[in-house]
Amino acid sequence: MSLRFTVSKSDGDRRPSDIQGEVNQLFEGDEPNTSTAAEGEDAVGSEVVVELKGDSNPKESSPFINSSDAAAEKSQQYDGKNMALFEEEMDTSPMVSSLLSSLANYSNLPQGSKEHEEAENNEAESSRKKPVKAPQLGTLMGVYLPCIQNIFGVILFLRMTWLVGIGGVVGCFVIVFICCSTTMLTAISMSAIATNGVVPAGGAYYMISRSLGPEFGGAVGICFYLGTTFAGAMYILGAIELLLIYIAPKAAIFPLEGLEGAEAEAALLNNMRVYGTILLFSMATVVFVGVKYVNKLALVFLACVILSILAVYAGVINTGWDPPEFPVCLLGNRTLVSKNFDVCAKTIESANGTVTTQLWRMFCDSPLLNATCDKYFVANNISQVQGIPGVTSGVLAENMFGTYYEKGDLIARKNMESAEDQDDPLTNSNRYVLADIGSFFTLLVGIYFPSVTGIMAGSNRSGDLRDAQKSIPIGTIAAITTTSFVYMTSVILFGACIEGVVLRDKFGEGVHGNLVIGTLAWPSPWVIVIGSFFSTCGAGLQSLTGAPRLMQAIAKDGIVPALRIFGHAKANGEPTWSLLLTVCICEIGILIASLDAVAPILSMFFLMCYMFVNLACALQTLLRTPNWRPRFKFYHWALSFLGMSLCLTLMFICSWYYAIIAMLIAGSIYKYIEFAGAEKEWGDGIRGLSLSAARYALMRLEEGQPHTKNWRPQLLTLVSTDSEQNIEQPRLLSLTNQLKAGKGLTIVGTALVGSYLENQEQTQRAEQALRKLMETEKVKGFCQVTVSSNLRDATSHLLQASGLGGLKHNAVLVSWPRNWRQGDEHQTWRNFVELVRETTAASLAMLVPKNIAAFPSNGERFTEGHIDVWWIVHDGGMLMLLPFLLKQHKVWRKCKIRIFTVAQLDDNSIQMKKDLTTFLYHLRIEALVEVVEMHDSDISAYTYEKTLVMEQRSQMLKQINLSKTEREREIQSITDSSRGSIRRKNPAAVTTQLSVTEEPSADSKEEKPEEESKSASSPVSPPAQVQLIHDNTTPTTPATPATSLTPTEGAKSPGEQVQRTWTEKCDSEPAKPPGAATPEGIKDIFNMKPEWENLNQSNVRRMHTALRLNEVIIKKSSEAKLVLLNMPGPPKNRTGDENYMEFLEVLTDGLNRVLLVRGGGREVITIYS
Repeated sequence: MSLRFTVSKSDGDRRPSDIQGEVNQLFEGDEPNTSTAAEGEDAVGSEVVVELKGDSNPKESSPFINSSDAAAEKSQQYDGKNMALFEEEMDTSPMVSSLLSSLANYSNLPQGSKEHEEAENNEAESSRKKPVKAPQLGTLMGVYLPCIQNIFGVILFLRMTWLVGIGGVVGCFVIVFICCSTTMLTAISMSAIATNGVVPAGGAYYMISRSLGPEFGGAVGICFYLGTTFAGAMYILGAIELLLIYIAPKAAIFPLEGLEGAEAEAALLNNMRVYGTILLFSMATVVFVGVKYVNKLALVFLACVILSILAVYAGVINTGWDPPEFPVCLLGNRTLVSKNFDVCAKTIESANGTVTTQLWRMFCDSPLLNATCDKYFVANNISQVQGIPGVTSGVLAENMFGTYYEKGDLIARKNMESAEDQDDPLTNSNRYVLADIGSFFTLLVGIYFPSVTGIMAGSNRSGDLRDAQKSIPIGTIAAITTTSFVYMTSVILFGACIEGVVLRDKFGEGVHGNLVIGTLAWPSPWVIVIGSFFSTCGAGLQSLTGAPRLMQAIAKDGIVPALRIFGHAKANGEPTWSLLLTVCICEIGILIASLDAVAPILSMFFLMCYMFVNLACALQTLLRTPNWRPRFKFYHWALSFLGMSLCLTLMFICSWYYAIIAMLIAGSIYKYIEFAGAEKEWGDGIRGLSLSAARYALMRLEEGQPHTKNWRPQLLTLVSTDSEQNIEQPRLLSLTNQLKAGKGLTIVGTALVGSYLENQEQTQRAEQALRKLMETEKVKGFCQVTVSSNLRDATSHLLQASGLGGLKHNAVLVSWPRNWRQGDEHQTWRNFVELVRETTAASLAMLVPKNIAAFPSNGERFTEGHIDVWWIVHDGGMLMLLPFLLKQHKVWRKCKIRIFTVAQLDDNSIQMKKDLTTFLYHLRIEALVEVVEMHDSDISAYTYEKTLVMEQRSQMLKQINLSKTEREREIQSITDSSRGSIRRKNPAAVTTQLSVTEEPSADSKEEKPEEESKSASSPVSPPAQVQLIHDNTTPTTPATPATSLTPTEGAKSPGEQVQRTWTEKCDSEPAKPPGAATPEGIKDIFNMKPEWENLNQSNVRRMHTALRLNEVIIKKSSEAKLVLLNMPGPPKNRTGDENYMEFLEVLTDGLNRVLLVRGGGREVITIYS
């Protein structure tokens, strides 16, 4: 470790470097020399670094920014004065020298799928690992030979000759070429991925998951695991087949002697199940005891494989001049099972005359020459052919093309005549060599493909390689080239050396029960039999060793919650639970008991894995990800796509139903990980593909506006937050969900006041609050927080900057401003009116729910009721579309739509109803239609009074911007004027109350939301109400109780906040409705004529319209669950903004739930398909 200290005493003759050298010498031993230390104290005040040497283990250093080592050594990173400029960044950014030093000392990751970032963050601070011994494996031992051992397997020894005989040399060569080409293309893609960084244990799973994301990685990783597990089952079945058929047939628990057809087949399968289970548990025990024994035996198993292949080539060469003697006995053209007789003849000549043979007794009822015999036996002669005629015999031409059989067909020699009566049934079938399964080209592909798997062995060992970036591509491609050469030459040599009936004899029944490839081997068939038995056992052990570790890697990644238990291991790291699971799945393959049935299953899983390896490479290449820099340069996206296409094709060629099942398994795992898996960000290619697809789609959207048929509200929902950044209107997001149902674009935005640099923490809290609420309300979309110096600008920025390119919002959802009449809330409604203007200028639709707290949550259900639409003016069809969208949600599904429209005096209401009904029919919207007639009527006195109060209030609100003295004079002037007008109207019925308080107490004033409480100006009791509001900045006196004062007393306190309310009531009779006209009322109208003449007649007309519409809406829709109506536009002159708010308030007064709708200036619904 290093210590830094500063020498305090000064000595100009000595240099700091001298002091440094002496200090280093000082701490050479266990105990410091005090005299030497004293000499060092005279140095100029300079810093000295002391290296303390101890017996502690060296620490692993990390090359990554923000690592624990970088934080621990930050005191040494910015020593020099020339680095002072970067001192403030020392916590996050290491110096380049430190980074390079860490990279130089960076060793390979420990084997396991836990990522290096997580490993360092979780373990580096708590404990330091012992130094890892540098890996020493090269290309030959680390990659080439393991791949050779994994690729060569049971299919080569047990099924290759049969494949050549059934498919022919040409057909089998095509199969081998396609499969080898597929693995070669996959190896090229894998080499590119493997050389693009370190690949820990997990091999293909790690590469796919980090390239295509956790969903694809988990799905394909589990499929790869299943393929590896079933491969173990296939190897075990191959070993048992070798044991029971070729090595020790007498060991069968269920004897085959005397059994025919299905009984013999069942006995063989039961033997396979029993011995397979015993061998499986024996291998599992070996793996459980210790993998080191498996690794030590790996070279022995590899030697068996290589010696067996060399013996075959030696035998092929030997057949050129000395073919081995393996005669095949034929009856006519049918191959006979040779174990039942000793002489291939019907009779033989002896000293006693002609004597019948064992063959005669097989087909006749007695050994006598006059016995009754099988018709086919009598009609055909016995012949004998050489089973291994040799490479120069010319048998290649006969074996060039294939012969496919149905199950139970006789294995017959081509181009050889026989006397056969088609009407005679087949008898003595157990005497002939029969086809045990039906054969066809696609079956051959499925059986053969497992023999080319195993190409991942090198990438799985990347941590043990001296130079993985070089060894993996060279070793893997060289191994595939070697094995492909062996397979292709084997096809040709088998076809050139072995008789066709022997090739098609799967179990060698015609050559005395010998392994067919063994008959070709030199010096003895037992070389192949013993060698292949040990190699298959070794391959099974390797599968049982690798599969549990793959499952452990998937489980430790945590992407599949259900598999986390399999991530546990013994103290030495052995995956016990994963091994148990592997044994259970492998037992399923053992119970199938047929090598030919298991091979296509694992072919599916391996093909799917290879397909996604190619897809990963192609995607990374096409997306040109900055981190895609593989050292292996001989790859191309076209090769990867070709490999992927071949894999997909082979899956369906092998077995279309197995392919569908494998895809369903992978798809189910994918959806499960997507739904319940842990979220991982691995910089995968799917994320890059999504970005590219999004960019392409956005560029396409830029080409023009969407068609009316595709229009849907892309909402920008504006919410407000309190001082703690909590959302004040959560029901806005409920309404957003009900309008959108997860479709289209949704942006939830909020605005904060201040500076972005000073409010970053508040911004993050607001974003978190938005995301949490969006998740709670199940709103799928994006959140955005904007900070500006004032709320108006921040909201405007949201409106302008939200969205990207063509993917922008086309509608704004904002709540009605609560308590807007209060004096301290004047900026709120001004911002609202400006927002209405901006949405109109931007051609955006606007939705304003009033009394949003009364709107239903997503959990509520309306079992009945109506959604009433008041269609006053045409807005592009928004009012028609919105209720239809709402009814798609379960909250509003049971509600019925009613559409009201207003007919004027000169309109034909009957025809309007017919036309509207027809229009809705063509729109495919079910709704009840009603036309409301609103005839012209005289403007009532109440309308004039309402307008008068509104204008007086507007005038008083303007006083907020005046000085203190001017405000006091203006308030007094307005008060006197209003008081005079009311006295003239009804001097006996006026009650004036004046409340002068600084902060109204709970007893004197109860604040309620404006939309939830009816004001004194409701249509039922029409009053004249005026509020005079003083600015909060005015100096105030202590609060006094609310008392009833005369107007003169009220005017004596100009410095206090003033709130005056005039309420006009008639003592003699109840209040009249707005349209009531009585002689007394007419008299009042004439009495108040001078005040009305000064009113703005435009305001009077607007107020009249608002009152009349409100009266009709209340009458028709008071019980509706929701009322939608057109939202009038704001005045062009900003001086009337407060009047605009009053008009909307009057229009919606008395309604529980209202949604004001303002169109965006374009058609949003069409009758055309």
